[in-house]
Amino acid sequence: MPFPLLDPAVAIAAAGVLGLLVGSFLNVVIHRLPQMLERGWRAQCAELAGQAPAAEPTYNLVVPRSACPSCGHRISAVENIPVVSWLALRGKCKACGTAIAARYPIVELLGAALAMVAIWQFGPTPKGLAACGFLWTLLALTFIDADTQLLPDDLTLPLLWAGLFVNLFGLFVPLAEAVVGAIAGYLALWSVYWLFKLIRGKEGMGYGDFKLLAALGAWLGWKALPAIVLLSSVAGAVIGITLMVVHRRDGGTPLPFGPYLAIAGAIALFVGEPLMRLYLPGH
Repeated sequence: MPFPLLDPAVAIAAAGVLGLLVGSFLNVVIHRLPQMLERGWRAQCAELAGQAPAAEPTYNLVVPRSACPSCGHRISAVENIPVVSWLALRGKCKACGTAIAARYPIVELLGAALAMVAIWQFGPTPKGLAACGFLWTLLALTFIDADTQLLPDDLTLPLLWAGLFVNLFGLFVPLAEAVVGAIAGYLALWSVYWLFKLIRGKEGMGYGDFKLLAALGAWLGWKALPAIVLLSSVAGAVIGITLMVVHRRDGGTPLPFGPYLAIAGAIALFVGEPLMRLYLPGH
C-alpha cells in the first residue's frame, strides 16, 4: 500500500532527487568495482603462485575520495552535486581544466528518470521502491559491461536473490514463477552458450549473461523471459549492425550482451503485461 500522507507528485519529485544522488554513487560503482575485482584477482593469483600479494593502498567504493585522474585534484562536496556541478564547471576540472566526461551527468539523469518512472507507475509503495533498486542495479551493470565486458557477481547474484526475496511477498509475480524464472533464465542462455560453442568452437557469451537473465527471471517471472530474450536480441542486432556500419567494426569483434538484457528487463518491468499477452493470450 502507498506510504501515508505522500502526494504522488511529491513522491515522484522525491524519487527524482534520490535518483540523482544514487546515480552519482553509481558512477563510483561503475568506475571502481571492476578495478576492485582486478585487485582481488591479482591477489588471488599471487597466493596461488605462493607469493605474497603486492601491497596496495586501500581502494574501495568509499576510499580514496574522488579525484581528477589527470591532476589528482580532490573533488569537494560543492563540486560533487549531481548534474549541477558538471554544468557549473562546464564539464571541466576546476584545477586543471581537463574535460569531465558527459557520461557522469548522463548516469545521474538516468538514475533520476528511472526512479521517477518507477514511482509514477507503481506509486510510493514497497513495489515502487523495489523497482527503483532493480533499475539502478541494471543501470550499473549496463555501463560496467559496456566498459569491461564483465557482469560482476557482486551485482548479478544479489540482484537474483533480491528478486526471489521481493517475490516471496508477491510484489511482481508469485514466488513459484520467480523460482522457475531464475532457473529457466540461467538454463536458456547456458544452452545457447554450449550450442554456439559446439557449432563454432568458441564462446559466444559470458557466464555473467546467464546470471543476469536468471536475475531478470527471478524479478519478472518465467513468462517474461521470451519477451526479454526477443527484445534484447533485436536491440543487440540493431545496435551491433549500426556500430559495424558507422565505426566500421569487424563483425568478429565481441559486443557485450548485458546492456541489451538490462534494457529489455527494464522494458519488461513497465510493459511486460501487454507484451506477454501477445504470446500468452490467456495471461
